[in-house]
Amino acid sequence: MDTILVGIDGSSTSQSAARQAVALAEAMGATVHFVTVVRDDDASVLKVSTDEWEISNLLTAESNVRQFITSLKSEVDYTVAAVEGSPAKALISEAERINADLIVVGNVRMQGVGRVLGSVGNTVAHNAPCSVLIVKTV
Repeated sequence: MDTILVGIDGSSTSQSAARQAVALAEAMGATVHFVTVVRDDDASVLKVSTDEWEISNLLTAESNVRQFITSLKSEVDYTVAAVEGSPAKALISEAERINADLIVVGNVRMQGVGRVLGSVGNTVAHNAPCSVLIVKTV
């Protein structure tokens, strides 16, 4: 196994899944590809005096993921992608793009009504181009 893709969105559930992905990568010598998805990449412009900065949802999401990775204090090789779209579709698309060997996601909404109506984990498990690990987080 060379490449493990993990979906992360800042929630404790996705962070638990990310920790599992990192542990697996460390044990197997694999690379972790962290993917964060935003539904809409609205950008805001911050003006201070004559200076302007554009703040993008994608850039903010990617920055948050990088801060989380730093907090893990792991030496695992990794990449980060921030993409716009539907979370399940984006994870599947990224897995195809990088030829992932495994997708790791948390199990939020995989029980009760959420299981019937669907969830990111459920959709990924049924449509992924590779194996899927659904981490029990709740």
